Amino acid sequence: MKILITGGAGFIGSHVVRLLVNKYPEYNILNLDKLTYAGNLENLRDVENKPNYSFVRGDITEAGFINNLFAKEAFDGVIHLAAESHVDRSLENPNAFVVTNIIGTVNLLQAALKTWNGNPAKRFYHISTDEVYGSIEDGGLFTEHTSIDPQSPYSASKAGSDHFVSAFHNSYKLPVLISRCSNNYGPNHFPEKLIPLMIHNILENKPLPVYGKGENVRDWLYVEDHAKAIDAIFHKGVTGEVYNIGGNNEWKNIDLVHLLCSIMDQKLGRDQGTAAKLITYVKDRPGHDLRYAIDSSKLQSELGWSPSLTFEEGLDKTVAWYLNNKEWLDHVTSGQYLEYYKQMYTNR
Repeated sequence: MKILITGGAGFIGSHVVRLLVNKYPEYNILNLDKLTYAGNLENLRDVENKPNYSFVRGDITEAGFINNLFAKEAFDGVIHLAAESHVDRSLENPNAFVVTNIIGTVNLLQAALKTWNGNPAKRFYHISTDEVYGSIEDGGLFTEHTSIDPQSPYSASKAGSDHFVSAFHNSYKLPVLISRCSNNYGPNHFPEKLIPLMIHNILENKPLPVYGKGENVRDWLYVEDHAKAIDAIFHKGVTGEVYNIGGNNEWKNIDLVHLLCSIMDQKLGRDQGTAAKLITYVKDRPGHDLRYAIDSSKLQSELGWSPSLTFEEGLDKTVAWYLNNKEWLDHVTSGQYLEYYKQMYTNR
C-alpha cells in the first residue's frame, strides 16, 4: 500500500508518519509538506532513512503539482493533515486559511477522484477539528451528529473543507473518512499553542499570557493517542463516516496553566509557585469558544480505540520531552532549521 500523508512534517502529522512507517514496513509512506514555519523535518530524523519513507516538498494549493503527484505515485490512500491551524493567525489573515484549508483540500479531492476512477478500495481520510462544532454548554458533549457552528475563520475554513469532503462522497462516491479531534498536546508541538508556549516562556522567565479569566474549557488528547486513532480509522473505519476523537480530559485553561507551572517548578528544582508568578491575564480574543468536549464513544465501541494516558501523565511526559530537547525548541523558535530544509528540498 502506498499512502500519501499531507502535512507530515507538522506536529500531528509527524507522529502519524512515524507510527505508520514503523508499524507497517510493507507500506510506502510519502510525506508531502510545504515546510512552513510549523513544518519541521527535524521531527522525523528517526525515520528519514527508512526504506519505506520518502519526503516531497510541495504545496497542496498548487493543483497542477498535486495532479502530477497523484498520476505519478498511484496512491492507495490519503491521510490529509496539511492545514493552517492557528486561530489567532486566522483572525489576522483569513484568506490564507481559505486558500490552504478549502482550496488545498479540494485540489486533493479532485486529484483522488481523477486517478482512483471509482475504486472503492481507496481511502481519502480528512483530519478535522472539534472547533467546527462551535461551543457547547456545561454537561454536553459533541457527537458526530452535532450541528456545525464554527466561530472563527480557522474553524470556518475547516468546516468548509469537511463539507467538500462529504460532498465528494455524496456526489461522486469518493471513498472518504473524516475525524474531528480535541486539542492535541505532546512532543514536537510548535510553541505558538498553549502548552508548548507556556513551557517555552517558563524556561525563558517570560509572561504566561492567559486569555480573559482563563475559564475556557478544552478536552486534551495526547498526540500519540491521536496517531493511534488515525491508524484505526484509516484501516477499520466505515467509508463515509465521521469519527470524533477525544481524550476525556476536560480542563479550564487557568487550571491547566497552574498544573503546568507546578510540574515545571518541580522538574527545574525551583520553589513551588515560581512559575505561577509569570501568569498574565490578557484581553480575550474575538469569538473565543467557551467550552469544547468530545464524545468519542463511537470510535471506542466500533473500532476499539481508547486514550492511553491521563492528562497528568501525558503532561509530565510532554514537559520531560521539552526539557530534554531544548536544542529543538531553540531551533524552532529561532527559525534556524527552516531555511536549511527549504534550501535542501528546493526544486525537488
